[in-house]
Amino acid sequence: MKTAYTADQIRGAERALMALLPEGTLMQRAATGLAAVCADLLGRVYGRRIVLLVGSGDNGGDALYAGERLARRGAWVGAVLAGSKTHEAGLRALLDAGGRVVEPPELDRADLIIDGLVGIGASGALREPYARLAETANAAPGPVVAVDVPSGADASTGQVAGAAVRARVTVTMGAYKTGLLVDPGASVAGDVRLIDIGLGEHLPDPDVAALTGGDVDALMPRPGAESDKYRRGVLGVAAGGDQFTGAAVLAVGGALRAGAGMVRYAGREGPVAQVRAHWPEAVVTPLDEPVIDHVGRVQAWVLGPGLGTDDWAHELAARVLGSGVPVLVDADALTLVARDPGLLRRDAPVLLTPHAGELARLIRAERDDIEAARLEHVRRAAAELGATVLLKGSTTVVAEDARPVRVNLTGTSWLATGGTGDVLAGVAGALLAQGLSCYDAASCGAYLHGLAGRLAADGAPLAAADVATAVPAAIRAVTSATS
Repeated sequence: MKTAYTADQIRGAERALMALLPEGTLMQRAATGLAAVCADLLGRVYGRRIVLLVGSGDNGGDALYAGERLARRGAWVGAVLAGSKTHEAGLRALLDAGGRVVEPPELDRADLIIDGLVGIGASGALREPYARLAETANAAPGPVVAVDVPSGADASTGQVAGAAVRARVTVTMGAYKTGLLVDPGASVAGDVRLIDIGLGEHLPDPDVAALTGGDVDALMPRPGAESDKYRRGVLGVAAGGDQFTGAAVLAVGGALRAGAGMVRYAGREGPVAQVRAHWPEAVVTPLDEPVIDHVGRVQAWVLGPGLGTDDWAHELAARVLGSGVPVLVDADALTLVARDPGLLRRDAPVLLTPHAGELARLIRAERDDIEAARLEHVRRAAAELGATVLLKGSTTVVAEDARPVRVNLTGTSWLATGGTGDVLAGVAGALLAQGLSCYDAASCGAYLHGLAGRLAADGAPLAAADVATAVPAAIRAVTSATS
């Protein structure tokens, strides 16, 4: 599992380690790792032009010492001193190695730029001259390597309040920072490289975590010798209406592809015909009235994709949420819950899967505020609503009260197309029916859905049905190592 930490957590671990080491050891370790990554990116160091953006803090010192190492390997290294003060020993080391102090126009001639303007403790918008230097570096032809976190991105939240450096590579020291995994910070961090400086045992419980393929493999349900379709998990799907029949087809397809032993679909006549035509494996129950007593036993429900928001849909939602099994609430059902929060007063687990606009309605917030501070709002939603919350978007995050937020690192921007959320609901719902908790079903479902999107797209546009088709390949990709 990839774990990440806030700035305060990192600083606490650094203080504990520094108390055991000679002064300056951590900075030298960081500079060595930074210089190695820069050399690897350049390919050839001798004769290359490198410009350092040096602020007042320790990141500026890291940049100076890394510049010293690169200068000793034959690079031309210049430092733009932007702070009110400069790390004196680092600057002296750079100058002794043949480096020099330069002005910002040198950025346009650089083969590589090292961003050491601000450190992990910075928050809010960059001040001048840092903001102007960040924009100048972004416009320069050479790639940018950020030290620890791109200047302008909040290390603890991923928020970007104004100008920010857009890095090709971010070299982060000791442990991943939360803001490197969550947009918009993640979108300006580029390829994140972790340098081990020895923090390990001094780190506390993580702020956020991201599942790896191995983690998903360990959590995935597998049929055994005694398995039958009922023991493998029966999922009920209450989705689709006269207007959005396809949502039911996609949700059922995602569930079947994700390994549910049986899918029981219940809905109005229009989507019933479509589900029958596309998925003969599903057990279909037409609903003349919004009741589920005759649908049959299920281990979990998916409620909402394309369902509608009229009185009929509200009554069906009340019946499903009145059952004693876990329920995944998506799409139109989220609108119903936002109008009638009493629907969530239940003892059984609930998994909510909103996008930012839907979450805004659920917790009475502004959509733009949610997009700018995803972690803050998903945590708030989980606490206020008493549910597990999967917030969809450029960074999908899963929150459950009193647990680390899980961040999904798979996926592709090609998934931003209609219907893919319905497939995700089916995939996560199937995992719920197979016995995973809401927290694990949401995390594994997001991982597999994102990976399926990558496999289906392969660098080109995709349709939601393509994602459902690729789910078995995504499962094979994470389970093949031990199957």
